[in-house]
Amino acid sequence: MITQLSQLNPNGIYSYADYLTWQFDETVELIKGKLLPMCPAPTVKHQRIARDLGYKINHFLQHRKPCELFIAPFDVKLYDRRKTKLANKEVYSVVQPDLCVICDAEKLTDKGCDGAPDWIIEILSPGNSKKDMRIKFDLYEESGVSEYWLVYPYEQAIYQFVLDDAGKYQLNAMYAEDDIATPHLFPDLKMDLAEVFAE
Repeated sequence: MITQLSQLNPNGIYSYADYLTWQFDETVELIKGKLLPMCPAPTVKHQRIARDLGYKINHFLQHRKPCELFIAPFDVKLYDRRKTKLANKEVYSVVQPDLCVICDAEKLTDKGCDGAPDWIIEILSPGNSKKDMRIKFDLYEESGVSEYWLVYPYEQAIYQFVLDDAGKYQLNAMYAEDDIATPHLFPDLKMDLAEVFAE
């Protein structure tokens, strides 16, 4: 039984089936079988932004079933969008997005989400490296996450990426601290970023 992160080989390849057996406190993600340790507990700024975005999105979605909002920690199994559901031992990527919206109830399991959410929001922390974010960007694109937002708390900015017809992310919008942000998937949802980024 794996009870400590140190028991794992940082250069090893692991599946979601392995991930389910681990019994340690540290939070990790798997990206194509590789371990990606997560940052320590998020900052207060990070938590406030997640809370405020989550509140606005959840309030909007309450009247628009079947879409649901989920907040980390929440396991999302990802694989190439051209494949059907895979057995746990065949899945090599599991992530915990800060916020995600899922509109296909069939993707929900007792353990989390099996397949790509419709919308993922990641809030950057000081510990997130550009390399980590590039890896996730590529993974979300390959997996078919329709809309992906990258939130920069200290710059008070949001980059909104949307999949095009070729399955590639295009930068759809860049929002600043006092803009009204609108998801591509839900054009009726208007979020005042002055409220989201308020101290």
